[in-house]
Amino acid sequence: MAELEVDVVAADGKVWSGTARQVSAPAADGDIGILAGHTPILSVLREGPVRIVPAGGGAPLAWHVDGGFLSVDDNQVTVVVDSVSEAAVAATAGH
Repeated sequence: MAELEVDVVAADGKVWSGTARQVSAPAADGDIGILAGHTPILSVLREGPVRIVPAGGGAPLAWHVDGGFLSVDDNQVTVVVDSVSEAAVAATAGH
């Protein structure tokens, strides 16, 4: 099964990097889900949760972000955010 190569970066540094089966994010015009083979896209993100399902069956990851953008091209996903709210990470991780 194809996987996504994902980088999540905030203004103050790298948040996470690795392979994933799925990424979901709060796009400006509605939530977006990314799977391997997704059409190339560049999207503005609004405030909300970014969720990642890691490849290999690890526990899902989640961060609450304050906006940014998401780029998808050839199974490479780059999420660049203004900031990550550490207080909200635990609150969104189980959803």
